[in-house]
Amino acid sequence: MPAQFLPTACPHDCPSTCALEVERLAPDRIGKVRGAAENSYTAGVICAKVSRYAERVHSPDRLKTPLLRSGPKGSGQWREIGWDEALDRIAESFLTAERTHGPEAVWPYFYAGTMGLVQRGAIQRLRHAKGYSRQTSTVCDTPANMGWLAGYGDIRGADPREMAESDLIVNWGGNPVATQVNVMTHVSRARKGRGAKLVTIDPYRTGTAEVSDLHLMLRPGTDGALACAVMHVLFRDGHADRAYLTRLAGDTARLEVHLATRTPEWAAGITGLTVAEIEEFARLYGTTKRSYLRIGYGLSRAHNGAAQVHAVSCLPVVTGAWQHKGGGALYCSSGIYKLDKTVSEGLDRLDTSVRSFDQSRIGAVLTGDPRDLASGPPVTAMLIQNTNPVTICPDSNRVRQGFLREDLFVAVHEQFMTDTAKLADLVIPATTFLEHDDIYRGGGQMHILIGRKVIEPQFEARENHWVISEIARRVGAEHPGFGMTALEIIDAMLKASGLGDAETLTEQRWIDAQPDFETSHFLNGFAHPDGKFRFAPDWRALGPYGGMPEMPDHMAPGRDADAEHPFRLVTAPARQFLNTSFTETLTAQRREGRPTALIHPDDAVALTLGDGDAVRLGNPQGSVVVHAKPFAGVPRGVVIVEGIWPNSAFVEGIGINSLTSPEPVPPAGGAAFHDTAVWMRAA
Repeated sequence: MPAQFLPTACPHDCPSTCALEVERLAPDRIGKVRGAAENSYTAGVICAKVSRYAERVHSPDRLKTPLLRSGPKGSGQWREIGWDEALDRIAESFLTAERTHGPEAVWPYFYAGTMGLVQRGAIQRLRHAKGYSRQTSTVCDTPANMGWLAGYGDIRGADPREMAESDLIVNWGGNPVATQVNVMTHVSRARKGRGAKLVTIDPYRTGTAEVSDLHLMLRPGTDGALACAVMHVLFRDGHADRAYLTRLAGDTARLEVHLATRTPEWAAGITGLTVAEIEEFARLYGTTKRSYLRIGYGLSRAHNGAAQVHAVSCLPVVTGAWQHKGGGALYCSSGIYKLDKTVSEGLDRLDTSVRSFDQSRIGAVLTGDPRDLASGPPVTAMLIQNTNPVTICPDSNRVRQGFLREDLFVAVHEQFMTDTAKLADLVIPATTFLEHDDIYRGGGQMHILIGRKVIEPQFEARENHWVISEIARRVGAEHPGFGMTALEIIDAMLKASGLGDAETLTEQRWIDAQPDFETSHFLNGFAHPDGKFRFAPDWRALGPYGGMPEMPDHMAPGRDADAEHPFRLVTAPARQFLNTSFTETLTAQRREGRPTALIHPDDAVALTLGDGDAVRLGNPQGSVVVHAKPFAGVPRGVVIVEGIWPNSAFVEGIGINSLTSPEPVPPAGGAAFHDTAVWMRAA
């Protein structure tokens, strides 16, 4: 057959959700992957990772057939079995757990390996239909969500395409050069067309910081202090829009009194920035009406993450930047979508009285921590889809300990033999997004996109929805969604949401769901009953964990450096990986090299470490050996280890998340991946 480009959408856990065009060379083979030029956000640009997707989908390391463990857990000993036997074994393990301990002994576990609403949500339908233990999904965005909701009341913001019409773009806590390349497309348009400036605020010199006009390299966990000092200057120097504040914000007078002592000098002592740097940025921000604040996830991944996001999100309210096109802010667009997921997730069967586990605390759950089990039965059976908790979750040594329990049955549905799959009892091969139908929505943009199957499944891979439906049939779960195809569920979702049907969306490829300017910019009021932004949030309404500051402020990190643990560890994303996706491709491995600790040259001298020397990082949870790289683009006392590498990539086979804390981030939980204090010495 002649090669042709077919439309689809990127499924990965990235805010861009790019509109793609994939070259189909044969019914089961692809060639090139490119961005859709007609899509106003993607604009024909995609990341290098996805552009070489043929390497991933056709990798010889793809799982090919169901595998049953034939030796001790983690031994790597497997035997091939058929799909019917695999599904029967999973079903029987679930039924045994239910008979012995009740349905809550089964914990289906999932996350964002695919962001497709049908393939990702199918496991929820099974959970709700059977009353299995629920999952509170916290590992990524919960602290950021809470920080934004605290002030705004809804998760939406200025159209990201407006960045092209901005005079100042502030990239706070993100590295879009590596993790969201489309942001840079719109930034480039603003720089070329309007002479806009780009400011990056990040604890180290990232690829985005390298190309910025100004980089504020603050200490990790001090973003709230910087935001408060900037607001102090805005009020002091007459850059606060008092008329706007009177109309659309509450607690303004109280805020101004509170900020009187949050001076640049005060913040300099906390952030490590100079007073001059803080004053310069505050002046630039305050005098630029079309200032667009693009908030990333980095600052939220700390014990004080929600407080930091809230403090930073106050800035465009103080200046009134929301009133201007190209002004305002965006953290995430998830609130603009009104997609009805009743069928896809079985929400009509949801019972909120069933216990829910914090996914970030999987290690504590599987090792029987009474704080998590809450007098309920142990988890004795699991199905895992779309995630790799043995590598990505905090306190990974404890996670591994839980997976090694002999009384725990684990089935993993995966594309590759991940660290989690290696510890499973049964592994079944999964399709990639090119091998099934699904529907997607952007997190950092505004489109709903359909992704129709491009090629036939590789080897014996099966889609999530089919696997879940087959297990449901075997365990006696009932729901209309189990008898529908993925495309039929997409069609039902669109019709229930008043968004047409699957055939229409297939023809038009995407729906632009961005609200009008007034709604996007909260000009008719913020999403609270009184319509006003909250400088003094009701944190208790957002979650059970306390300790939040009443007003925007510097909140102490959860694990601050001390004499025994003098270094702050940040586990930042790697450019060639996306969480643990793409770590299995040879090109990504070759470009990233190996797990490396970026440390200030003066710290390297003090520890007698040279470039490439083995260095051990540790704290009470454990220790990890990586290789040192002196790097002037990081503050003293800070160490950066980029990427969530497989455990096998580390010198001793122990990954970086063995050091990160599973303690919940207030007010609603979450993982503090960038809030770790460690000691460091030559290995």
